[in-house]
Amino acid sequence: MIYTASQLETFTRNIFIKMGSTAQDAETAAKVLISADLRGVDSHGVARLSGYVRLWEKERLNATPQVKIIHETPSTAVVDGDLGAGLVVAPKAMAIAIEKARTAGSGWVAVQNSNHFGIAGYHSMMALDHDMIGFAMTNASPLVAPTFSKSKFLGTNPISVAIPAGNQPPLVIDMATTSVANGKLEVLQRKNMSMPEGWAQDENGNPTTDAAILKKGGAMLPLGSDRTHGSHKGYCLSSWVDIFSAVLSGANYGPWVPPFVAYIDPISESVGKGIGHFVGAWRVDAFRPADEFKHHMDNWIETFRKAVPVDGEEKVLIPGDPEREITAQRLKDGIDLLQPVVEDLMALGQKMGVEL
Repeated sequence: MIYTASQLETFTRNIFIKMGSTAQDAETAAKVLISADLRGVDSHGVARLSGYVRLWEKERLNATPQVKIIHETPSTAVVDGDLGAGLVVAPKAMAIAIEKARTAGSGWVAVQNSNHFGIAGYHSMMALDHDMIGFAMTNASPLVAPTFSKSKFLGTNPISVAIPAGNQPPLVIDMATTSVANGKLEVLQRKNMSMPEGWAQDENGNPTTDAAILKKGGAMLPLGSDRTHGSHKGYCLSSWVDIFSAVLSGANYGPWVPPFVAYIDPISESVGKGIGHFVGAWRVDAFRPADEFKHHMDNWIETFRKAVPVDGEEKVLIPGDPEREITAQRLKDGIDLLQPVVEDLMALGQKMGVEL
């Protein structure tokens, strides 16, 4: 079923207001979620909405967080998210990073005591309007096995960087440090489809194509899928995200990260508070004049667009191209939600007294 972005944003905002969120926080949460649907990252859009509600019902998510700085220097800060939705906490942390970058050249904010923050790209892209480079990462539920392991100690732990350009659109990198984001497995489950080999392993560490394998004790694999194809690199990237997001901020890390799904309780012990994020902003003119930089970014992008494709293959893309093209198409034609997602939203709306 097809909905406009405005319809889905209004529905999402009203759900958060029903949870007790302020109008401003509800607006922010809705914009972050719908941005994922617009950019084609369907696994992190309204399909996740009921998950946030279930966390709130379990009192694992605070709908009215008092987000505050608990430590800072001129260019850095640690923020306590007060167990709020990361959809709300991370944009506030990024706004702090941007303000610090205005005066110090760069701003870096580590976040503790938060929850799932949606797509990393939304937060990094906040810096673009200020002639800044944006950076965002977060740790996540432990669903990923380190290379050579059966233990689930890491999350999908995404990284995003957004870089402004001049006449060309910005270059936006937004990627999980696993072979694929967990949401892609969830989408395949809704479609009753198998997944490609290399995305996950069963509980004994064997390859599998079962998209529901995580519910059976399996684990996702780091980027690269196996050592031969560079999984140790994905493992290293994921470790970097976990340490910057949580060890640095005072959040939970590794196997102690609380799960996003409400039906699985966090383990009784903890090593920190909630989930952690790490965001940052660089002022371009702290390095060279912004117009000069953006001129050369245009040249870089135009040069790479002219890269000769392999015979029979598609044109060479710039990071952010697919999402930008999907956004334009979905703003024009609407967002086509899978039937299971529609049914989930309908049930959620009925329960919360909000019409879709």
